[in-house]
Amino acid sequence: MLAQSLQSTIALMANRTFSESLVRFFNLVNTRQDDLMRALYEHVLLVAIPVGIAILIAIPLGILATRYKAVEIPALNLASIGQTIPSLALLALMIPIGLGIGRRPAYIALLIYAVLPILRNTFTGIAGVDASLKRAARGMGMTDMQMLRKVEMPLAFPIIMAGIRTSTVMIIGTAVLAAYIGGGGLGSFIVTGLGLVRDDLILLGAIPSALLAIFTDLILGRVEDWVTPRGLKV
Repeated sequence: MLAQSLQSTIALMANRTFSESLVRFFNLVNTRQDDLMRALYEHVLLVAIPVGIAILIAIPLGILATRYKAVEIPALNLASIGQTIPSLALLALMIPIGLGIGRRPAYIALLIYAVLPILRNTFTGIAGVDASLKRAARGMGMTDMQMLRKVEMPLAFPIIMAGIRTSTVMIIGTAVLAAYIGGGGLGSFIVTGLGLVRDDLILLGAIPSALLAIFTDLILGRVEDWVTPRGLKV
């Protein structure tokens, strides 16, 4: 069914020029502004909630993984396994395991996808801090918590932030698929457009989603620059 819808939509768009499709897209934006803003709000929630929870889980877990080998191996392996499952399959898997359809299973599936980049970058950033700096901090009488807060985290922060940016942009794209299990968001326009063979509806979901990813990455880049210590900036 999905393959037939895609083939029909591609055939239809091939018979139209890109300018015609854009005109239809902008007309649709004017007539469905309320629907677009509601879907955009839902999409932001589909990204912000899983990524926010992933940050709260992955950063402490990444710190623990640098301290304890018993945490490192299972944590990184489990997160990697979650990433190997295709995104649509992971979303669909929420239904038979009893979570049903809607936003809750979408949040859980997207959370699984969001954890690995942040966890891996946290572990890599802290583990990669020069050992001589750690010895110097220890020689100055710093406790483990002081060394983490004043030495390791500031030095690892650019790498951790890169993981957060990667995770966020990836989830913005993956959240489009949440519409297939009733999660809402901008993907609902794409799913409806495929079903009705309407390129303007597909663009109504795809273009705002792409712009949201670009805008979010720029904002996170500014945040990274703002909170990175001046001495670490190149």
